[in-house]
Amino acid sequence: MALSAELTARILQSVEDGFAEQIAFSQELIRFPSLRGEEHAIQDFVFRTWKHRGYVMERFAMDREAIERHPGGSKFSPQHSEAPIIVGIHRPREETGRSLIMQAHVDVVPAGPLDMWTNPPFDPVIRGDWLYGRGGADMKVGHAANLFALDALKRIGLQPAATIYLQSVVEEESTGNGALMTHLRGYRADAALIPEPEEEMLVRANAGVLWFQVEVRGVPVHVRQMGSGANAIDAIYRVIGSLRELEERWNAAKAGRKHFENEAHPLNLNIGKIEGGDWASSVPAWCRIDCRIAIFPGTSAAEAAREIEAHVAAFARGDRYLANNPPRITWNGFHVEGYELTPGSEAEAVLGRAHETAIGSPLKSFMTPAYLDARVHALYDRIPTLCYGPKSENIHGFDERASIASIKRITGAMALFVAEWCGVEGV
Repeated sequence: MALSAELTARILQSVEDGFAEQIAFSQELIRFPSLRGEEHAIQDFVFRTWKHRGYVMERFAMDREAIERHPGGSKFSPQHSEAPIIVGIHRPREETGRSLIMQAHVDVVPAGPLDMWTNPPFDPVIRGDWLYGRGGADMKVGHAANLFALDALKRIGLQPAATIYLQSVVEEESTGNGALMTHLRGYRADAALIPEPEEEMLVRANAGVLWFQVEVRGVPVHVRQMGSGANAIDAIYRVIGSLRELEERWNAAKAGRKHFENEAHPLNLNIGKIEGGDWASSVPAWCRIDCRIAIFPGTSAAEAAREIEAHVAAFARGDRYLANNPPRITWNGFHVEGYELTPGSEAEAVLGRAHETAIGSPLKSFMTPAYLDARVHALYDRIPTLCYGPKSENIHGFDERASIASIKRITGAMALFVAEWCGVEGV
């Protein structure tokens, strides 16, 4: 049942009343340099904060064996985080509404060269409408919005009339195993809401992602005898050229894919890192690249991985040097399928009403060719999964920032969504 005008106004005013505290809390989260493997402190902070709010708390580790057995599990590497997963549980006095997962991740990508930032990346400054800081937009302001949307109800003497699971996960930026671990732990709900920075729109479709390394060995000699050796860096560039051909072939298959066919280049191969050689005057004996590539929903990660391996092997057989020194591929992170959100769910309708009330325009949807933890709940919980959040700029780049006005609007929409989807009761 749609919310009354009187209750709607009270909830939005409550969001306004708590917004200064919400922004201050978002800044606290940004101050934690929660890079991969370094999320322990922020997860402890989240645990204490949620426990102080009265949520029933659980903290648990990754179960590597269970993740590796699951078809949605990504590959472990020595860099995989060992930080815990945090879940805060709200239970109503009487379960009359529909349950909800509200999830966010705390891990952030590296900041890059610090001299390219206007302010230090973990110094959350405000300039005009923008809150700056690494990981602020992606997605600590969304993490805070989950909590403060619920706070807005409590401030006016209400709470959700259904179970809510607040989930704080890691490994979103590298494997997606944190979100998968909540699924394996047994947390289920009637819908999920994940406030990633999605430009005040709903994600309709999401690409799958694979991470892999390719390593080539060369024959080191002094550069004066360069012709008698084999340069591994030169060889890896030939492999990259071949991978670009595979990328273009995969993109050519976009025809007929509803959410992808109008995109110029929906599947991107990124050569994110390259290392090689030991000495400027020695022909390099080794070179390794770290790659990320997207795949269309419906394509399994295992199927795509086999195609990549077969493509590289076929290229190597036609290369004079690599034919006898084939490249080695290692799968070392994301190994996940994409998803498409089934339209017409009641959860989407409720979000649409909440959005239009808080934002003032109809809810739009779009496709993003990136990884989202929403895939866990969409593919394996098989529930409506609403990935929807504020406007941002430069995520994963320098001077990453989120729009403060948009954060407020989105938090209002989230609070209205929770009130209608879950129902409300007195505290």
